[in-house]
Amino acid sequence: MNIKRFSPLIAVATSLLAVSALAAPTATAKPADTARATTAQLAQASDAVLAADVPGTAWYADKASGKLVVTADSTVSAAELAEIRKAAGDRPGALEIKRTPGTFSKLIAGGSAIYTGGSRCSLGFNVRSGSTYYALTAGHCTNIGSTWYTNSSQTTLLGSTAGSSFPTNDYGIIQHSSASAADGRVWLFNGSYQDITSSGNATVGQAVKRSGSTTGVHSGTVTALNATVNYGGGDIVYGMIQTNVCAEPGDSGGPLFAGSKALGLTSGGSGNCSSGGTTFFQPVTEALSAYGVSVF
Repeated sequence: MNIKRFSPLIAVATSLLAVSALAAPTATAKPADTARATTAQLAQASDAVLAADVPGTAWYADKASGKLVVTADSTVSAAELAEIRKAAGDRPGALEIKRTPGTFSKLIAGGSAIYTGGSRCSLGFNVRSGSTYYALTAGHCTNIGSTWYTNSSQTTLLGSTAGSSFPTNDYGIIQHSSASAADGRVWLFNGSYQDITSSGNATVGQAVKRSGSTTGVHSGTVTALNATVNYGGGDIVYGMIQTNVCAEPGDSGGPLFAGSKALGLTSGGSGNCSSGGTTFFQPVTEALSAYGVSVF
């Protein structure tokens, strides 16, 4: 397999968000636009929100309701929300704006913990190409270091970053220093493991679980697909799986799965595992395809 070397990879991402409806005042006294937006109009609205470039926002097109659902974290001001509405132009009714507490962030710290420099992330899935073994994690994790360890004192070598993609995507890959160190299961933090035998795409409403080195295993459901998340500073990712599963810093890069099927890698979000939150995941099928590897 020919894997390109990029900036450090593996990673750990996991942003969370707790979502509550926000009733935003209309800017004018015009009648409400209740007509369903077409697919083309939703795409135009999405492009407008992207161009507005407001950090702390995430959005996805809900074809069932005919609306672009925008979630804003606590850092987004009323003026910025007004800017987003203005960007929608003559179709303000195509937007549904929700608020979430906390701040969207990439979570550095993670199934099993992995370490590089002064940062901790979580290993997503161990994968292989022939007899060569790798670990998938978040790209924002693999971007921060080239050598990875399995202990905080950084004396037990895991391997070296072999590829990294962030922003736009959020996946990275680490080549194991020893094939014997690669376990194809997910650690459940209760003395047991979940076998992972296949990979696939998530579906809205699907029951899922996430494992991370900070908060262990938590469950929830998939609430949207193909979400775009603006973490700020130019760090925008596309095509994310949105869920109501909680996560915290250090869970980044950890696995999202349903039974024995691998689904995603923790990217980021807002909230916490005390009050709840929303977390975004990089679809794992894209990472597997990019690096020519498979779960085992």
